[in-house]
Amino acid sequence: QVQLVESGGGLVQAGGSLRLSCAASGRTFSSYTMGWFRQAPGKEREFVVCLTWSGNKYYTDSVKGRFTISRDNAKNTVYLQMNSLKPEDTAVYYCATLRGGSYSSRPADYDYWGQGTQVTVSS
Repeated sequence: QVQLVESGGGLVQAGGSLRLSCAASGRTFSSYTMGWFRQAPGKEREFVVCLTWSGNKYYTDSVKGRFTISRDNAKNTVYLQMNSLKPEDTAVYYCATLRGGSYSSRPADYDYWGQGTQVTVSS
């Protein structure tokens, strides 16, 4: 059974940083693309970034230059380093595994999801 567990969320002031972690189990982690999504209250879940099994990274425009995704295959963990945080980054952040292929920004293409971790950025 595949399980994803996020951690690292919290409350931070604008301009601050957080590092999210997503620990995975039950799957050959290194063979799958991992994605981070976020969902703000009253909004749809949106793509943030993904890291393909081959090491390519795709960021949504709003986080380019501020967020960095990485993975440690030995620990079955993917990270999201978030710098220069803005109030509009406030959301619940989810990690997920891509069902097939190497890249997608569509939530429907991801099959396993974590429970989410809250990130709140105060102005």
